[in-house]
Amino acid sequence: MLHQLYSGLGAGVYPLLQLFRPLIEPTGGRVAYGLSQRLGIYPEQALSPRPGCRTLWLHAASVGEVQAALVLVKALLASTDRLRIVVTSTTEQGQRLAVGRMPKEVFCLMAPLDVPQAVRRALKALRPDGYVCLETELWPVMLVETKRAGVPLLLLNGRLSQRSFERYRLIRGYMASLLEGFREVAVIGETDGRRYAALGVPKSRIEVCGNLKYDMEATAPDQIRSASRRRLGVDAERVFLCGSTHEGEEAQLVEVFRALASRRPAVWVIAPRHLERLPVVETVLRGAGLPFDRFSALAAKNRTADVVVIDTMGDLADLYAGGDYVFCGGSLAHRGGHNIVEAARWGRAVYFGPHMKDFQDAAEMLIAAGGGFQVADSAALARLLLAHVDNPESYALACAHAAAMAVRQRGAVARQVAMVRRMLGDV
Repeated sequence: MLHQLYSGLGAGVYPLLQLFRPLIEPTGGRVAYGLSQRLGIYPEQALSPRPGCRTLWLHAASVGEVQAALVLVKALLASTDRLRIVVTSTTEQGQRLAVGRMPKEVFCLMAPLDVPQAVRRALKALRPDGYVCLETELWPVMLVETKRAGVPLLLLNGRLSQRSFERYRLIRGYMASLLEGFREVAVIGETDGRRYAALGVPKSRIEVCGNLKYDMEATAPDQIRSASRRRLGVDAERVFLCGSTHEGEEAQLVEVFRALASRRPAVWVIAPRHLERLPVVETVLRGAGLPFDRFSALAAKNRTADVVVIDTMGDLADLYAGGDYVFCGGSLAHRGGHNIVEAARWGRAVYFGPHMKDFQDAAEMLIAAGGGFQVADSAALARLLLAHVDNPESYALACAHAAAMAVRQRGAVARQVAMVRRMLGDV
């Protein structure tokens, strides 16, 4: 009943979008972006199968999932030359990142809307031999229609926050019917596995594989660090890099930066999690009397301010290498935190606030390794940061511990590539 209601509402919206598409697309807004593809209408070049190749449809919703997908795609293409990969995203930022970063032979498209007509049209056009969704992309119509079409499904890099689990548990019977379509479910941690099992996935289908993002390349760290610092326009200054910040966090971090800058020359790099918040972030900086440069402008001019606001997508992962002191956002605000291993892999110790429930396993591992520091608030962060400034030997050791922990967590991609190849058969 629940599925019929959900899919019925979507089926009613589809013809309206088709009817008004010529009027919507010229507006250029969020709804207009990629609307034809969202309706299941794909360009001809994406539809031609390669002789002798199997087609894998890999869904990576937004920027975070695309970064994980990039690790998986590179490993899959290295393992076989008989695989055609189509990557779909739900957001404009995710799709643009995919287009910019994926290997040239990968087709990067917008995902169909989760309505029957769009999904069926996309399945007919793409003709996948297997469908993979990453993390928590459990779109009901997509899963049901793909299963009906006889396409095998995998859930990889599965992550299920406590908040999502509690919501899904209210409709456990419905979730169990959706999840039964997955041949295997690769989860990041034991907690994720227990939650999927509680929603009805047989334990025999669940495998704890770790996080694909832990396998992100960290080759030539000294070169990447130097290149990142050149892009930021810094030389000898200490870089306080705050990644994936959320509403309210920048205002709290102002005094932390001022405390650091009072000791020695410093540059504050702020990377908001969502680019639509840029005007708000810049208002906070102006209110604090802090001039700033936008990162995109530094390609054409020298840095003129001690604050740099990252206004591009997909650059943060490498820019972490250029930081001296790294804070991971979403943790002072109640946002569940973000991926701290992205910074740790470059040999950067990571500071984060008390709200890390979405990445609790990673936080506990990094703290236990001596490469992560959880603080109660921004005042505690300032005190700890200055203590590390005054004791560089201790801080260097923490950075080494962070790098070592990141290395120990690698290996998820090999296990998940094996699952894809099992699903597709002999590729």
